[in-house]
Amino acid sequence: MSSIQYEITDFIEEQDIKFVRLAFCDIFGNQKNISISTEELERAFNTGISFDASAIKGFKSITDSDLLLFPIADTMQILPWRPSSGGVIMFNCELRNTDKTPYTNDSRRNLLNFMNMSSGKGFNFGIGSECEFYLFKLDSEGEITSKPIDNGGYLDIAPLDKGEDIRREICLTLQEMGFYTERSHHESGPGQMEVDFKHGKPLQAADNLVTFKNVVKSISARNGLYASFLPKPIKDKSGNGLHVNISLKTDKYPMSEELNIKMVSGVLNRLREISIFSCPHVNSYERLGSFEAPNTIGWGYGNRDLAIRIPSAEGEYSRIEVRTPDSSANPYILYHLLCEAIIEGVEDKTPHYDELDRNNIDSSLVESLPTSLEEAIEIAKDSEFLKRVLPESVLSSYIEEKEKEVAICKEAKDYYKKGRQLFFERL
Repeated sequence: MSSIQYEITDFIEEQDIKFVRLAFCDIFGNQKNISISTEELERAFNTGISFDASAIKGFKSITDSDLLLFPIADTMQILPWRPSSGGVIMFNCELRNTDKTPYTNDSRRNLLNFMNMSSGKGFNFGIGSECEFYLFKLDSEGEITSKPIDNGGYLDIAPLDKGEDIRREICLTLQEMGFYTERSHHESGPGQMEVDFKHGKPLQAADNLVTFKNVVKSISARNGLYASFLPKPIKDKSGNGLHVNISLKTDKYPMSEELNIKMVSGVLNRLREISIFSCPHVNSYERLGSFEAPNTIGWGYGNRDLAIRIPSAEGEYSRIEVRTPDSSANPYILYHLLCEAIIEGVEDKTPHYDELDRNNIDSSLVESLPTSLEEAIEIAKDSEFLKRVLPESVLSSYIEEKEKEVAICKEAKDYYKKGRQLFFERL
């Protein structure tokens, strides 16, 4: 065993840990896990724990179904909401084939590989996420209702804000797990909340977001509520965005206004192609174009109606803010694609985008995001950028499942009454 594995063994004994969650994400960003006893952990480190990958959408076929989970030692987290006696820890895991080679559709590993490549070229990214979600009441039988926890609005306080205690419990739980939030508040929609993270490296930011969503759902359930990350859970109210703040440090290109504009240009040039991953559901396109959820491909310094904003900030807080993604996106793939697009812009491989005049935008002259998942799928099929950046098996599997989602929602006819419910409990 390595020195860190010995430290983990000592920690397990000292803290009376009895169970270990081996966690990973499918290609859609949904967290999955297998629970093992602590006695099985050494075997997991050495030879992996197998599971049926054919049962995970976008993974393997039933004729070649085995994959192995290998826990990543330095990702260990204790789950504070589980019993303190006989506690539970969790590891993020590598996905490997039975011959121990890396599994192609492991989006976490693909992001890590990109980070190693880009840092070797002198590109060091920082990402801070702003994630929104709704809190809904449960009925007497514990089923999800469409009634939000309150009728509060943006930055409201108690008693209008009935989510204050839950947000505090979420933030304190995250702190116990070893990472921190910058701020939290009530958002614009009834029962809608937002929590913002301090920036970190892309892999750390993606890990944190996946863990955050798990914590939010667990703490909410413990309080008799349901947390929804559905992009547009209430038809005529604000949607759930995932605003992605991205900074770049590189010796070749010093931090400056010019660098930010090159970063912006890179993202804007690829935004329509990325939409299938940044806005990944039929419901995502109900969110865009209203309540500060932009569908216009442009940027401004203070305009929240555009796809990208350059906030007023200096030093380590100098960044661009991509406002189009929603909180159902797979962060590993999304951050990977955004950073690849930024490198293109910084290296002058894309057109230059001037700031749009917020008071005089001629929509007929400006590109927009796709208006539906169906359109986003067709754009993705023709994208040489996606084909270059992502493994073919990831892209083809993802598109195949998205086409099924479109078909399901068309079959439902009245999407908001029927089709929406098919995904409501999943997000």
